[in-house]
Amino acid sequence: MKYTKLGNSDLNVSRICMGCMGFGDASRGQHSWTIDEEHSREIIKRGLDLGVNFYDTAIAYQSGTSEQYVGRAIRDFAKREEVVIATKFLPRTPDEIANGVSGQQHIEKMINTSLANLGMDYVDLYIYHMWDWNTPLYDIMDGLSRVVKAGKARYIGISNCFAWQIAKANALAEKEGFAKFVSIQGHYNLIFREEEREMVPYREEENIALTPYSALASGRLSRKPGEMSTKRSIEDSYAKFKYDATAAQDAVIISRAAEIAEKRGVTMTEVSLAWLLTKVTSPVVGATKLHHIEGAAKAVDLDLSAEETAYLEEPYVPHPLAGVMAQNKRTNASEKHVWSTGDQKIKETK
Repeated sequence: MKYTKLGNSDLNVSRICMGCMGFGDASRGQHSWTIDEEHSREIIKRGLDLGVNFYDTAIAYQSGTSEQYVGRAIRDFAKREEVVIATKFLPRTPDEIANGVSGQQHIEKMINTSLANLGMDYVDLYIYHMWDWNTPLYDIMDGLSRVVKAGKARYIGISNCFAWQIAKANALAEKEGFAKFVSIQGHYNLIFREEEREMVPYREEENIALTPYSALASGRLSRKPGEMSTKRSIEDSYAKFKYDATAAQDAVIISRAAEIAEKRGVTMTEVSLAWLLTKVTSPVVGATKLHHIEGAAKAVDLDLSAEETAYLEEPYVPHPLAGVMAQNKRTNASEKHVWSTGDQKIKETK
């Protein structure tokens, strides 16, 4: 495994971050395809054995059970100071807004709940999961800064935002003496490259770490179309919402990844992640089977030629925003986000 600094922080992270959205009680959240604690622990332990020290979860994942599984596995298999744990918090709920719960109070409640789930005194990276249009930005940045000052988080990151939003937030933080975002977790992979418009240049200018999710497009970049149907590929309606509309144009790129993998004697996972690793700090790679994290770890050592990179990139055409980013716009306070509380049902409006 190789390691790098996480942006402007002093955190040394593995070039692969294990995404833990696939861990958790399948009866208690948004996804029906998540795996139980026994199998989650096996995968986390294998990741640790391979040198993966960076783990990403969220309070929204299966009603906090992902955090619980991760916390117990890290306690049993690793030294806390040798791993980097990231988790995320949700926007205020309509009920909280109606009851006058401030952004600062909401964040304090969220971090305390996550720490209890994880069984930890602090997280290394606390991530603003999605832009909250109904809460003043000052309250968000002040609340996050308080969490850092209290020692409950070492650094803060942001997910699912536009470049202007993180730039605005960090400018406010600099003006007020608040903690600044050191990382951005956006939607970025070989078949969805819209982050290259503004976020990639911004992060290069400001040394913001890029830790994208959906690194393998929910498995689409790890196998040929129609090959090896999985429980997730059948049941993950959110991934279908993000990718089905552009499946025909994406298939050209996927077939090229398969072609290079066959020529090089490696997997499509390795090719797809090797490409992404030339663009970002540490991609968040989900794993629900041992070979998922094993393939991701191998990608760190695969170097694509300039010709192979150009061949993979050439067919790409602009995509419409999908998933959480498609909903990153001003809404009514009562409107649910993609990740809502309670049963966390997906809002699949287009």
